[in-house]
Amino acid sequence: MKKLLLPIALVLTLLITGCKTYHKPEKVTPVENFKLTEYLGTWYEIARLEHKFEKGMEAISATYSIREDGGVKVLNKGYKTAEKEWSTAEGKAYFVGDSDKAFLKVSFFGPFYGSYIVMDTDYKTYTMISGPDLSYFWILSRTPTLEKQTLDRLVTKAKNAGFDTSVFIYPDQSMNNAK
Repeated sequence: MKKLLLPIALVLTLLITGCKTYHKPEKVTPVENFKLTEYLGTWYEIARLEHKFEKGMEAISATYSIREDGGVKVLNKGYKTAEKEWSTAEGKAYFVGDSDKAFLKVSFFGPFYGSYIVMDTDYKTYTMISGPDLSYFWILSRTPTLEKQTLDRLVTKAKNAGFDTSVFIYPDQSMNNAK
């Protein structure tokens, strides 16, 4: 029995500590002197890497606001083209360390969190976000479109950080342009 307890204890320890470790890609650096109050509000998705939770969605936006507990409320909205309906998902985010460093953990599924790293933003026009590894990436804009010159610069920066920019998806934001 004692021989079984040690491996079980080790596995449980790894699972517990593994859940509290937030990763970032090697060449991704969180924004320093981050200003959350300037970051809050609505952002429109301009480019992304595909994931099942956004597959087939267009007109995607994310709205950030302060939660009562001091965290960040995340409200994602997108249009499911196959179902011809809008979908929303509400999550929560908290800083992993100091609040002036743009490295957060975000959850849409109970106690499970993933890295949310703002790697570039000017707060007024664009933001670039990485997840825990090179398979999670987004470029967002304050408006449903982004100037080509700015987009090209951000895509180059993403490529230099190791993201496969050749497979970026550029969602149709025309439904948001009508607002």
